[in-house]
Amino acid sequence: MSTAPATLLEASDIGITFGGLKAVQGLSLRVPTGALHGLIGPNGAGKTTAFNLLTGVYQTQTGSVTLAGTTLSGKRPHEIALAGLSRTFQNIRLFGELSVLDNVMLGSHLRGTHRLIRTVFRTPAFVRQEEAMRERALELLGIFGLQGLAAEQAKSLPYGDQRRLEICRALATEPKVLLLDEPAAGMNPSEKKSLASTIRSIRERFGVAILLIEHDMGLVMDICEHITVLDHGQVISAGTPRFVQDDPKVIEAYLGVVEEEGTGNGERGTGKASLGKASAG
Repeated sequence: MSTAPATLLEASDIGITFGGLKAVQGLSLRVPTGALHGLIGPNGAGKTTAFNLLTGVYQTQTGSVTLAGTTLSGKRPHEIALAGLSRTFQNIRLFGELSVLDNVMLGSHLRGTHRLIRTVFRTPAFVRQEEAMRERALELLGIFGLQGLAAEQAKSLPYGDQRRLEICRALATEPKVLLLDEPAAGMNPSEKKSLASTIRSIRERFGVAILLIEHDMGLVMDICEHITVLDHGQVISAGTPRFVQDDPKVIEAYLGVVEEEGTGNGERGTGKASLGKASAG
């Protein structure tokens, strides 16, 4: 008898208001262990704000967030990262002047046991820890095909490699759940295809759940098993890619008012092209 995976990340009725604008309201979602979950919606729907609430950049004004049963609400971003929730950003936030290797090692330092005396005097314990972090960082870079660029400045990398480096740095924090904010932004079709394969392999290799914001509906429909749709800060649909793709509320949010079939006014599209195509299975 099969059982459903346990919920790993759960947001319950979270929301935030900026002045009179309800940026996110009543958002609830569950990300099970090992899930690949999409969070989509039109521009301005509140997706990145939702990520900021989950990761402590903004504090929720309503509701709560838990990770593996631990309450995250009220914690600071670094505390949430230490609990096991890590993210990338819509606009790449690498340390451009630092090397590719150092960027990844900065992620590893989150879980380091640093002591002032050890650091100042570079004790054997400090050296061993730094070497272990270096080896781990190089291993991660190798997985992403970036090991040969370890000594390069991060800002010198092509855009697609910078995106992969940011994911690599996030994985160095050893997350339970990885939040990816528009990882395919600015990528060409070949890079997007490679990214889809990378995201799947990350889930399998590292055993992490993934919550993904992405505007490329073809990518979302192809790799995500469950999708939550936001519009004006509220959930308007949630379910499998096929369900979401055919939901009139989703089609309306992306394409405008949905007219009845057969009206002959030519104002309504099916939404299939814009919302991508769910793969079979």
